[in-house]
Amino acid sequence: MESLPAIFMDLAVILVAAGVITVVFKWLKQPLVLGYILAGFFIGPYFPWFPAITDAANIHVWSDIGIVFLMFGLGLEFSIKKLKKVGATGAITALTELAIMFLIGSSVGKILGFSSMECTFLGCMLSISSTSIIIKSFDDLKLKQQKFTSTVTAVLVVEDLIAVLLLVVLSTVSVSRSFDGGALVGQMVKLVFFLIAWFVFGIYLIPTFLRWMRKYMTEETLLILAVGLCFGMVVLAAHAGFSTALGAFVMGAILSETIEADVIHRIVIPLKNLFGAVFFVSVGMLVNPEVLVKYIVPILVIALTIIVFKSLSATIGVTLSGRPLKTAVQSGFCFCQIGEFSFIIASLGLSFKVIDANLYPIIVSVSILTTFVTPYMIKGALPFYNWVEPKIPAKIKHRLDQYSESASKGAGDKAGIRSFLRKQLTNILIYGVILAAIALLSTSLLRPLLDTLFADAGIPQIWSRLTGMVATLILMSPFLWAVAVKNVNKERFKQIFETYRHSQAVVIPVMLLRYFVALFFAGLVVGSYVNLALGFLMVIALMVVMVVLFSRKANGFYAQIEERFFSNFNSRQAQTSFRIPKGMENEFSMERLRMTQYSPLAGKTLAACRIREDFGINVVTIERGDNIIDLPGKDDLLMPGDLLTVIGNEEQVGRMRAAVEVEADILVHDRSDHELHMYRYRVDPDGPLCGMQVANSPLSRHRAMVIAIERGGERLVNPSRDTIFRPGDSLWFVSPEEMTLRGFESKIVKV
Repeated sequence: MESLPAIFMDLAVILVAAGVITVVFKWLKQPLVLGYILAGFFIGPYFPWFPAITDAANIHVWSDIGIVFLMFGLGLEFSIKKLKKVGATGAITALTELAIMFLIGSSVGKILGFSSMECTFLGCMLSISSTSIIIKSFDDLKLKQQKFTSTVTAVLVVEDLIAVLLLVVLSTVSVSRSFDGGALVGQMVKLVFFLIAWFVFGIYLIPTFLRWMRKYMTEETLLILAVGLCFGMVVLAAHAGFSTALGAFVMGAILSETIEADVIHRIVIPLKNLFGAVFFVSVGMLVNPEVLVKYIVPILVIALTIIVFKSLSATIGVTLSGRPLKTAVQSGFCFCQIGEFSFIIASLGLSFKVIDANLYPIIVSVSILTTFVTPYMIKGALPFYNWVEPKIPAKIKHRLDQYSESASKGAGDKAGIRSFLRKQLTNILIYGVILAAIALLSTSLLRPLLDTLFADAGIPQIWSRLTGMVATLILMSPFLWAVAVKNVNKERFKQIFETYRHSQAVVIPVMLLRYFVALFFAGLVVGSYVNLALGFLMVIALMVVMVVLFSRKANGFYAQIEERFFSNFNSRQAQTSFRIPKGMENEFSMERLRMTQYSPLAGKTLAACRIREDFGINVVTIERGDNIIDLPGKDDLLMPGDLLTVIGNEEQVGRMRAAVEVEADILVHDRSDHELHMYRYRVDPDGPLCGMQVANSPLSRHRAMVIAIERGGERLVNPSRDTIFRPGDSLWFVSPEEMTLRGFESKIVKV
C-alpha cells in the first residue's frame, strides 16, 4: 500500500482536536477561538503527550488559506456605503491608536532593554490589531450587528492599510538604517492607485458578468466562481506587492455590492469556518511553555501594555472622531490584542537580522495571551461603561455630548466651496487612476502582443505601434472627456464666483489641473508608442484632447459606462423596497433579514410579534418564494424562510436580527423520547371496529394513524377516510407508545 501523505494525518489531528476541545468550550459557553488556540497547543511540538504535527510547512499554507477566507468573509459583510459613513472615524481612530501605541511600545522596549531598532519594530507590532481574531470573536459572541461593530470594522480596514505601509517603511529602515520618506509616499500612491483601480473595474465588470450568467448559476457553480475570484484577487494583490489578506478583503467587498452577496456569504461560511479553525489552531501550535517561563516578565509587561493602553488609545481615537462615549468604549475594548500582521512584522525583522531571535516567540506568546483576553474585554466593555458613566462629572459629559453632536453636524455639511473642491479633486483622482490603469495595461500587454503579431505577419513595427496607440486612445477617450469636461457647469461657476470671495484662486487652478491630467495621459500614450520629440508629442496630445472635448460619441459612450457602473454599485440596494433619502441615511438603516425556523417570531402574525412596539422596527416587505408582500398588514404571518426588509436605526436592526436569524441550540435532535410505534390489530366480526369507517373509528380519535389494511391476501396502503373495516381485516397503524385503546387492548400486537 502506498504511504499516506503527511498532510492527511496532520489535518486529521488538527480537525479532531479542534472539534473535541471546541465542544468542551461550547459547553462552557466560552468563545470558540480560545478552544482552537488551546487545541493547537495540545497538538503542537511543545506538548509531547498528544500526536504532533509532522509537516509544519503545509500547516502554515493551510493557515494562510484560513486568513484568506476570514478576510473574504469580512469583505462580504462589508459595505462601501457604510465605510463612507464611518470612514473618517476609522482613519482618525487608527492614526490616533498608531501614534500612541508606537510611542508607548517604543518606550516599553527601552525599559526592557531592547535596542533602538527592536524598539521601533516593537512599537509597530503593538500598533496593529488582529482583524481575524476580532471578527471571529464577534461571530462567537453574536455581536456582528451591534452598532459599534461597524466602527470597529472601519478601523480594522484602515489599520490593515497602515500595516502595508509599515512593512514598506520597516523594510527601508532595516536596509538603510534610515527613514526613506520617498518610499513611503510612493507606496501610499501605489496603494491608493490599486485600490481605486480594483474597485472601479471590479464593480463594473463582475456584477455585469454575474447578471449575464445568473440563469445558469447553481449554488455549486456560484461557490466555485466566488472562491476563484477571491484567489484571483489574492494573486493580483501579491503580484502588486500587497498582502493576500488585503486582496481577499477587496474581492469580498466587491461581491458584497452584488445581488448574489447574501447567497455567496451563506455558501462560503462553511469554508471560512473550516480554514479559519486551521488558522487559529496553527497559532496555538506556536505556544512554547519554556519561552513563557524564561521571558515571563517581558511577556506580561507587553501584554498588559497592549490590554490597557491599546484599548485606551482606541477609545480616545473613537471619541476624537465624534462618536458617543458608549460607542467609543465598546469599540476601544475590541482593540486589546495583536495578531497576524505583528507576526509578519516580526518575521521581517528576523529576515533582515535587525531584531533578536527571542523577540519573535515573545510576540507570539503575547498574541496568545491577548487573544485569550479579547472576548472577555469585548463582553466587559458595556458593564465597564455602565460602571464608569455615572462617575463622570456632568460638565465633562455635557462637553463630550456637545463635541459628538457638533462633529455629526459637521460631517453632514456638503455646501459651498469645499463641496465643489472635493467633487473636482475626487473626479480627477478616480479618472486619473482609470487612465493610468489603461495606459499601464496598454504598454505592458497590448504593445508586446501587437508587436509580436505584426512581426509574425511581416508588417513593419510602425503600424503595430500606430494601431496600439489609436486603440488605446479610443478606449481612453470617454475617460479623457470625463476628467476634462464632466461637471463643468458655467452657471455653477458663476454662482461660486458671486458667492465666495477669491473663489477664482480655487476654481481656475482646479480646472487647469483637469486639462493637464487629460493632456498628460494622452501624451503619455502617444509617447510610449511613437517615441517622437516632446514638442510633436504635446501637439498630437493636444489635438487628441480637443477632439475628445467636442466628441458627442465620447460623451454618450461615457454616459453608458457611468450608468452601468452605478447600476452595478447600487444593485444590492435596489433590491430594497425604496431608497432612503441622503439626508436621512444617518438615522435609518434598511436591511434584509432571513427568518429561521428557530425564531420565536416564526409562525406569528405581525400584530402578535409586536415588532414595532418591542424593536422600534417597521417591516416594509415580506418575500416568500416568488410572492412579495409590500407593506404587510398586522394579520400577515411571518414564516420560516421569509426574507424581511426592515427599516430602523442600526441598533434596532441589530436587536431585530438577533430575534429573527436565530441559530439552533442543538443541531441534531434525538427522537428517542418521541418515538412512534407500529401496531397490528385483527378485526373480529363482533369486534368494536367491524363495520366502522376509518374516519369514525376510535383509532382516529386517539391519534392513531392507519397506514395499511390486509384483506384477502392483498394490502391496501394508506386507505381513504371512508374505507370500512371488514371482518378478518388486519390493520396496521402507528401511535405513541403510551397509546391504549380501551376495550380491546389484548387484541393489539406491538410490532
